[in-house]
Amino acid sequence: HLLFMKIAVIGQSLFGQEVYKELRKDGHIIVGVFTIPDKDGKADPLATEAEKDGVAVFKFPRWRVKGEAIAEVVAQYEACGAELNVLPFCSQFIPMEVIDRPRHGSVIYHPSLLPRHRGASAINWTLIHGDKKGGFTVFWADDGLDTGPILLQRECDVERDDTVNTIYKRFLFPEGVKGTVDAVRLIAEGKAPRISQPLEGATYECIQKKDNAKIDWNRSAEDLHNWIRGNDKVPGAWAEVDGQKVTFYGSTLVDAGSAAHGRPLEIPGASRPGVVAKAGLVLFGNDGKTLLVKNLQFEDGKMIAAAQYFSSGSSAAVELTEEENSFAEEMRAVWQSILTNVSRIEDSTDFFKSGAASMDVVRLVEEVKLRAGGCQLQNEDVYMNCTFRDFIQMCVRRLRGEDEEEELVVDYQNTNNMTIKMPHQLFINGEFVDAEGRKTYKTINPTDGTAICDVSLAQISDVDKAVAAAKEAFEEGEWGRMNPRDRGRLLYKLADLMEEHQEELATIEAIDSGAVYTLALKTHVGMSIQTFRYFAGWCDKIQGSTIPINQARPNRNLTFTKKEPIGVCAIVIPWNYPLMMLAWKTAACLAAGNTVVLKPAQVTPLTALKFAELAARAGLPKGVVNILPGSGAVVGQRLSDHPDVRKLGFTGSTEIGKHIMRSCAVSNVKKVSLELGGKSPLIIFADCDMDKAVRVGMSSVFFNKGENCIAAGRLFVEETIHDQFLTKVVGEIKKMKIGDPLDRSTNHGPQNHKAHLDKLLEFCQAGVQEGATLICGGKQVQRPGFFFEPTVFTDVQDHMYIAIEESFGPVMILSKFKSGEVDEVLRRANATEYGLASGVFTQDISRALYVSEKLNAGTVFVNTYNKTDVASPFGGFKQSGFGKDLGQEALNEYLKTKAVTIEY
Repeated sequence: HLLFMKIAVIGQSLFGQEVYKELRKDGHIIVGVFTIPDKDGKADPLATEAEKDGVAVFKFPRWRVKGEAIAEVVAQYEACGAELNVLPFCSQFIPMEVIDRPRHGSVIYHPSLLPRHRGASAINWTLIHGDKKGGFTVFWADDGLDTGPILLQRECDVERDDTVNTIYKRFLFPEGVKGTVDAVRLIAEGKAPRISQPLEGATYECIQKKDNAKIDWNRSAEDLHNWIRGNDKVPGAWAEVDGQKVTFYGSTLVDAGSAAHGRPLEIPGASRPGVVAKAGLVLFGNDGKTLLVKNLQFEDGKMIAAAQYFSSGSSAAVELTEEENSFAEEMRAVWQSILTNVSRIEDSTDFFKSGAASMDVVRLVEEVKLRAGGCQLQNEDVYMNCTFRDFIQMCVRRLRGEDEEEELVVDYQNTNNMTIKMPHQLFINGEFVDAEGRKTYKTINPTDGTAICDVSLAQISDVDKAVAAAKEAFEEGEWGRMNPRDRGRLLYKLADLMEEHQEELATIEAIDSGAVYTLALKTHVGMSIQTFRYFAGWCDKIQGSTIPINQARPNRNLTFTKKEPIGVCAIVIPWNYPLMMLAWKTAACLAAGNTVVLKPAQVTPLTALKFAELAARAGLPKGVVNILPGSGAVVGQRLSDHPDVRKLGFTGSTEIGKHIMRSCAVSNVKKVSLELGGKSPLIIFADCDMDKAVRVGMSSVFFNKGENCIAAGRLFVEETIHDQFLTKVVGEIKKMKIGDPLDRSTNHGPQNHKAHLDKLLEFCQAGVQEGATLICGGKQVQRPGFFFEPTVFTDVQDHMYIAIEESFGPVMILSKFKSGEVDEVLRRANATEYGLASGVFTQDISRALYVSEKLNAGTVFVNTYNKTDVASPFGGFKQSGFGKDLGQEALNEYLKTKAVTIEY
């Protein structure tokens, strides 16, 4: 068995670079790298990497002339003494004298499941033909065109709206690199197969060229979509419109019913006119179904948003201020430095007609960010504003906040004739999109049990898309390069938008979770806004420290720490405070510089989706926030298992928390923070302020219908005041108004969902069966919806089920303790595996301090309860979890510490 081989790498691009790096990691000796000549003075990434390592690099413009191998080229290759040729994405024709020379032959990566789609445009034709499966092949080279024996194949699903770019980034690139390296390992171990390609199913289509990419309109919507996406970005599918050649980019399939009203556009040959709508250009297949195109490009190279077809160029020019004129002149100098063949940059100078290429676009976008950090551009902005005048006008509008980067397309669901608008699709990479297979479920209004709307139900492939978007936004996007102060500015803007929409958010929260509107407005939404404002202020205050290590002298060493974002973070939140739980975790996560994929509770997804809309409108870049309604078994599990997720924050049950922690450990040892169950004790001493103890004690149990993680799960009342306390509590319960949470006078709304209501009924039945005394409640309210009566149990013994387990509902559990037995009641209070919160009522300051010291819980309230604040860390002990939400400590959950030592 061979361990290491002498390998020649023949290829190019980042793909070739990654294969080269992995082969070296495996211990193989790279005896030569053969790649393409430098372009515009810049070496190919494969060449750059090899030259850095001191590996011999050859940049032949060609290997043969008129079908014959060039002798001196072959001689230079042979001198390397390769035992195997590896060809990752090689675009040149390599003569057989080279292919057959090594004793192990040559293997080639090809982006299709051979024998289907032989030839150079394999990815394009996978999409054009609408294949449901794609993938790649590593095969042994022969003298045919991709006809050699197969060594290894791997396949993936092709999603409905995949493009060449998405399928390449998601699968063909990362898995292709791994597959190519795995193929070499099989060769090294002597286990590599040679499977002859079958003749059946073999296809070869021509290389896609502009002349061949004309659209045939006499096709179904799906066929048109496949043709456009298969030709995007090169060479671009086109058609005659208004007498000129127009190229179509960014196609998605849409429901005919969602084709917004707009202005008709006649397209010769189409079954019916297109519609220029806010979302883009709606096109129709001959089957009456629809697709949507986002961008159009004209013959002169000008690209526009399709929605602007009739208004392009009609907007009034912005008059520049003195400061803006200075910026314009700076950018004129930048254009001049890029377009060296242009003597002077005029307002009419066209960036691309003057010779600019794609790398110049990247440079221009970066130059703008250096000079005007508030102007966030994408590469496509340059294509759509290619004259200097249009470019400057676009930049200035962006800086003034007058120009939306891209109109957010939201398919709203209105409800109950109220003036609220609720997105209902998944939010991935800055867009609201359907789930795979258009799968949906109904979210239920707990007030009457009726459906509010259909919500997209995320599948595993949707999770993978969202994580990929978050990873790209973190590693390649502007979010990862943004300075902290600009990041804070965006979070402040998001908080402002949430405040502008607070009544709408509170209404959505009330109808989706059953929260009383006034509480939703103050707490669910109000504290969410406060949380984002608090963490926005932390963005530019995250600091490391210097450390006086022993070796600092005489060697002159400096050691310091850096606090860095972790990367892609997954957040899984519960249904009791849908928006607030989102804010508690997401605000700290984003402030630290991470990107997020969040799964709201399946039964309460709507405020999270509205939040996604507001985040996009605040200007958070695409991919930074992704929201996936769906089941825990599918979405939560995939996030726990996903190798690209580096942190998972979870709030929910202890049982699920343990399962998540196990999955996170097995997958990639991702960082975890858990806020789990609680059975928080509240100890009430006889010297308390009775009226306050009753008022706050009721709030500690019945706040938010008892659906409160820190709810006082058990009250210990000193025996001398027990009966008085009970009488007052029952009297106050009788005054509570149970009803519609949107009624401003309601005190007590419905439980969150039917399954939870049923669990509360079972919980109370268990208490009665064990011998506790049911004073009031314990039953469902006889009216539509999921209403449950506020409940009180007394004579509750320590061994009983209701004394041990969390009800997570409006159930007060009362137990007596004897006067003077402070340590005994503390023992009973601490005799639980939970340790989230706790409380004590007494006017004796010494006793208050003693009890607060001895209570084993993450939060202790003295003569108050439920008083959380955005600046105070929140989290539990024992099986209530670990890690903190809120306060400065919460940032540490989403940061990693790097130590750097420098000798100087």
